[in-house]
Amino acid sequence: MLDAMFDSSEPLEIRPLARSEYDRMVEAGIFDEDEHIELLRGQLVAMSKEGWQHSAVISWLNEALIRQIDPAFEVRPQLPFAADEWSEPQPDIAIRRKTPGLRQHPSELLMAIEVSDSSLRKDRGIKLRIYAGASVPEYWIFDLQHDCVEVYTEPSGEILRPTQVAGIAIPLADMPR
Repeated sequence: MLDAMFDSSEPLEIRPLARSEYDRMVEAGIFDEDEHIELLRGQLVAMSKEGWQHSAVISWLNEALIRQIDPAFEVRPQLPFAADEWSEPQPDIAIRRKTPGLRQHPSELLMAIEVSDSSLRKDRGIKLRIYAGASVPEYWIFDLQHDCVEVYTEPSGEILRPTQVAGIAIPLADMPR
């Protein structure tokens, strides 16, 4: 259907949506209440439907973190993160230092966690790069398909640097896709 809407001989000029524009649209109620979307690199991206296991793992993690976390920190389940001018992902769980009086979505996180079933490609790809670019120091992906957890630490822009092996820098842009 989309192919019929566009003449493939003409290049499309797609205008990215800035985070400030997206936030104004959300505040104005432009999107349906049950429409689950997030802004990734200037594009509105549909969020995956949550199955029972996805929901159960988020609930379990949220409870475990809240019980153990120092009161100086905040656990944020499925809330917006102002990563940069073009991205406002909603990690399944995020941890940040409490900032009394903050009147906007936080732009700094200590940790982001995604629980991934059908969204594994997005979580390992664009979201990993967004969190690394925003200097989120730790990112976990709970891979429900393979029953494992991937842990990414100490990002520097779009380069991964192992914390236990000095002298290694792996540019994410070189990753085969």
